[in-house]
Amino acid sequence: MAKLPNHPPKKPLTMLRLLFWIALIAAAVWFWRKFKRPADASRPTPSEQNAPPMVRCAHCGVHLPRDRALSLQQQWYCSQGHLEQGPGSQDR
Repeated sequence: MAKLPNHPPKKPLTMLRLLFWIALIAAAVWFWRKFKRPADASRPTPSEQNAPPMVRCAHCGVHLPRDRALSLQQQWYCSQGHLEQGPGSQDR
């Protein structure tokens, strides 16, 4: 019987090269996106600075601007119906 040449398999090396290139490209894209972003991107925009404070309805838990909410005994409500019904269950 003829003896076959004993070559190491090429698949693990090919897979390792593929993973290396994928990691290299992902790192390059991450760095490019990180440094491309303007320096003032983390600062709040003027519209966020001028946003009204939000309050939570004591009955249903929905958040709404304080200037649109109804207040009774230091609790806020989203509508006249919820104001009349009073606080909801506390399991929220």
